Amino acid sequence: MWSPEREAEAPAGGDPAGLLPPEWEEDEERMSFLFSAFKRSREVNSTDWDSKMGFWAPLVLSHSRRQGVVRLRLRDLQEAFQRKGSVPLGLATVLQDLLRRGELQRESDFMASVDSSWISWGVGVFLLKPLKWTLSNMLGDNKVPAEEVLVAVELLKEKAEEVYRLYQNSPLSSHPVVALSELSTLCAGSCPDERTFYLVLLQLQKEKRVTVLEQNGEKIVKFARGPHAKVSPVNDVDVGVYQLMQSEQLLSRKVESLSQEAERCKEEARRACRAGKKQLALRSLKAKQRTEKRIEALHAKLDTVQGILDRIYASQTDQMVFNAYQAGVGALKLSMKDVTVEKAESLVDQIQELCDTQDEVSQTLAGGVTNGLDFDSEELEKELDILLQDTTKEHFDLPENPPETFYTNSVPNPRISDAELEAELEKLSLSEGGLVPSSKSPKRQLEPTL
Repeated sequence: MWSPEREAEAPAGGDPAGLLPPEWEEDEERMSFLFSAFKRSREVNSTDWDSKMGFWAPLVLSHSRRQGVVRLRLRDLQEAFQRKGSVPLGLATVLQDLLRRGELQRESDFMASVDSSWISWGVGVFLLKPLKWTLSNMLGDNKVPAEEVLVAVELLKEKAEEVYRLYQNSPLSSHPVVALSELSTLCAGSCPDERTFYLVLLQLQKEKRVTVLEQNGEKIVKFARGPHAKVSPVNDVDVGVYQLMQSEQLLSRKVESLSQEAERCKEEARRACRAGKKQLALRSLKAKQRTEKRIEALHAKLDTVQGILDRIYASQTDQMVFNAYQAGVGALKLSMKDVTVEKAESLVDQIQELCDTQDEVSQTLAGGVTNGLDFDSEELEKELDILLQDTTKEHFDLPENPPETFYTNSVPNPRISDAELEAELEKLSLSEGGLVPSSKSPKRQLEPTL
């Protein structure tokens, strides 16, 4: 079954042919149903309504993700999903449902939801809503105009996370403050247009990961130090560091320009020598020397600025370490709040006493029940030795053949001689089943002699 998640990335713009579900080209009846308009209410036929919505809503969002855009318009979607000259008649209803569920948001509403003191940059970037849009919202008409810009909320969050990671992995992250123009250049590949870039900044500000300040006509952006940290307001230190960074860049550009000028003077002197114009060559060399002195002076200033920046960066690192130590000390104090040496010693004594008591209980239980009698283990050993000696002695005094004794029902019988046994056998008679004793013969139980 088709799902938007398994679609490959589509080229920017144009019809998303080849990345659509299989029934797009194969099932005419199904596509005719999907391109038809929704009923006025879901209650009329909820099955048909849910079937259409389940097809178009994921497709709209996946199409925007493939295109790498966060801003949608009904007109653009109708053009993207044209099929054999027909446009889906229910896309407006799909967008209304996505707006109701919060997966889409009107661009103007999103801007208003962000508490920003630098929203003035929107002048010239975002156009005011047409009057009919404002009136339709006031009158409660939820229809989506074909030209109104909608924002895919989840896609905007993903784009904001992408921009934040891009900044963190760039050289600009050496200091949390960066010029808005430099950040825009850095994000040119991720944000296809200026409006998307500003929406991303608004989302980051909404998440309290950036803050923007206008300084001397130029906007600067301050990022949070960590991915889970909140950004702090721009202070005088941030502004001072930013100015030093700007000075460093200005001096570096000036040094590069003067180096090119010195090289040009050197080349002019070389050409003048070849042409035999000695005076012209001398003037070019003098200009080259003056330029090199200016370069040396600028290098000294640049080294000073860079040294100050290095110290600032080092102090910021030291401050971070100090804050970490301070937090660690505070946590350690809280964890050791109720712990003292006296309490620890008392606790160890209690543990030792309990261990001793446990050992005594174990020994008592292992001794068993003696009915209140105490025996001396040494006396018992001596008595056992005597018993062993007596047993050994009796073993050697036993007769070789003890007298035989017969028992019947545990009562001893008198001994029977051989003559009596023979007489008993003669009284037996032979019958058909074998030998049976005579009825008159007495019954005796023969037992082996001991």
